[in-house]
Amino acid sequence: MEPTVGRLLPRAAYELGSRADELSADVEECLRRELPELWETANVSRLTTQSVGEHIEAALFGLRHSVEPSRIELPAADLERARLLARHGTPLSAILRAFRLAQGIVMDRLFSEMCRLSADAEEVGAAARQLMTVSTTYVDRVSEQGVAAYQEERDRRLRWRSAMVNAASMRIGTTLDISRTTQELADFATEQFADLATVDLLDSVLRGQDDTGQDPLTLRRMARGPAEATEPESQSQPESQSQPDSQRPSQPNPHVATPPQQPQPQPPFPQPHPSPPQPQPPPDGSPAARALATGRPCRHEYDRAPGDPRGHSTLAVPLRARGTTLGVAEFHRVGNPDRYDGEDLLLAQEIVARAAVAVDNARRYTHARATVITLQRSLLPRQAPEQSAVDVAYRYLPASSEAGVGGDWYDVIPLSGARVALVVGDVVGHGIRAAATMGRLRTAVRTLADIDLPPEELLTHLDDVVLRLFTEACTDPDADPDADVGGDMGATCLYAVYDPVSRRCTMARAGHVPPAVVVRDGTAELLDLPAGPPLGLGGLPFETVEVELPEGSLIALCTDGLIETRDHDIDEGLSTLRQLLAQPAPSLEAACDRVLEALLPSRPDDDIALLLARTRVLGADRVATWELDADPAVVARARSDVSRQLADWGLEELGFVAELVVSELVTNAIRYGRSPIRLRLINDRSLLCEVSDSGSTTPHLRRARGLDEGGRGLLLVAQLAGQWGTRQARNGKTVWAELNE
Repeated sequence: MEPTVGRLLPRAAYELGSRADELSADVEECLRRELPELWETANVSRLTTQSVGEHIEAALFGLRHSVEPSRIELPAADLERARLLARHGTPLSAILRAFRLAQGIVMDRLFSEMCRLSADAEEVGAAARQLMTVSTTYVDRVSEQGVAAYQEERDRRLRWRSAMVNAASMRIGTTLDISRTTQELADFATEQFADLATVDLLDSVLRGQDDTGQDPLTLRRMARGPAEATEPESQSQPESQSQPDSQRPSQPNPHVATPPQQPQPQPPFPQPHPSPPQPQPPPDGSPAARALATGRPCRHEYDRAPGDPRGHSTLAVPLRARGTTLGVAEFHRVGNPDRYDGEDLLLAQEIVARAAVAVDNARRYTHARATVITLQRSLLPRQAPEQSAVDVAYRYLPASSEAGVGGDWYDVIPLSGARVALVVGDVVGHGIRAAATMGRLRTAVRTLADIDLPPEELLTHLDDVVLRLFTEACTDPDADPDADVGGDMGATCLYAVYDPVSRRCTMARAGHVPPAVVVRDGTAELLDLPAGPPLGLGGLPFETVEVELPEGSLIALCTDGLIETRDHDIDEGLSTLRQLLAQPAPSLEAACDRVLEALLPSRPDDDIALLLARTRVLGADRVATWELDADPAVVARARSDVSRQLADWGLEELGFVAELVVSELVTNAIRYGRSPIRLRLINDRSLLCEVSDSGSTTPHLRRARGLDEGGRGLLLVAQLAGQWGTRQARNGKTVWAELNE
């Protein structure tokens, strides 16, 4: 090469260096035209402008001083710019093409300058070849180092984004509570990539409706983060630009949020104000409205300065799970100067997608649990029936665990003779199967109680009912083959009958928790009642215990969920229950509350039934008894005794009906029963007439034919009495009738 060749290229670089600003402007103009994506956001455009100016200056300096291409010093901030561009999600292809476009423009300007400085074609050609070598080597060096830094940052961002998504999966959806799950989403977002986050769910979805096609859609605010923040003002139209998801980069990019080592500044939020208590439709044209209408995420930017409390950049991402739109999450940047880009949107989509599944799981669980609770509560007594034997208070609380409600139940059943039956039971398992089984067993208990079976016989029949239910479940062709039918079929029960006339309580239990009794002096003890086998085993007997209780005694029946928890075993729970019951309480309701407050854990794993009953006594002034001979002549005397007694009680208006009923019942006892015969009247809420004898033959109501001389007595009793029936005893039977004024 001629000596002048080596001087031509530096001279051209020197001449062009004096117009470096014009050259940079030409390069920027070309890049804006060919690569508009580099100018969409302020940060990327600023980085592009800096890179153009510094690289032109470095290249011209190297040419001017004839520095070897491999030794030209690259801009100090070049690698950091490549990392920043990677964080912003700028496509690598756009960066490489920008280098080539800039190379072409600079080479054209240098070639023109060399032609102006020299008319020697050979010299210009040699200098042009030298320029090609230098520029190609320089651009290759810049590209290689930039790509390496870009890819390193990209890989780091991908790993970080994956870690963020995994962290979100661990922190969002820790419970099956909708409010808590949505708040976990808002809290996580504000910690990682948002200054403010709000989560709104469709009101129709919260009500259990999957159809979101109603118009207008209404949203209910479920969560916001941080808690003290106020959301930016809703905008009907974006002030600067609004880009739907279809305009986002199609390939995944590493940038998702400011990395952990670079915490975002916290904005000065205004004073909080309460959210609307009622569901509200999203404002027309707002990010939330667009996201719900299209089912796709949106990115909105506003011409506002960072720090403006209204926010300058917003992401709106719909919550969708299993083909259903559940609501929308919005993420706002207020104090963070960086606007949201496509990579932020990708992160938000992935986190919201996982949160949506958790919200949907919580929604389905909440609705299923509410259905089971509604079913169970509908199967439990709405209110205590009117009766004079005991004062009662009761509580039922479903389990708060994911197992759902169980099959605990209680009941208070008025019986003949002013007696009352107290029942508490517990079906094995949880869920709708246990609730349905509980309803069937409660119905069976009431039916068996109506025929006045003694406790041990009632439990025996109830045991047969459980066995039949088990057989039906096992042979059901529509049953789930993977369901553990046998494990869900079984129950325990405690059945007690209290008589306010004799003050005696007869009870039996089938594998249930023993009852506790507190007498008037404050002594509390557990009754020594044989446990008996749980219901569903079959073939085993149940034993009855009869105790005499002073007036005002307190009987406590409960299920094991109250006395056996993770914090204490059943023996400790029973001991605590006795101590609580022994303490005076202003009312039975207050006693119930005190027991639950002391024994109930914050989140019980099993449902709980508690029944407290304080005994009453019907005094001798309200009961009249006569022993009768098995002689038809006593019928007239019995009518007279009844008439006088009703006069003493002030019930003369019932005299005629009572005399007819007593006459028929005593006559039947004399004719078909055996001595001794006893007549008893009880002045309770209604007048109770009872005739007992030692016979075991149960009278039956039948319709007499035209020529029959008998058979009309019980029909007359059935017509005159509000209720009538027969109850069996060990030494005979009692036929009773209830008369109302």
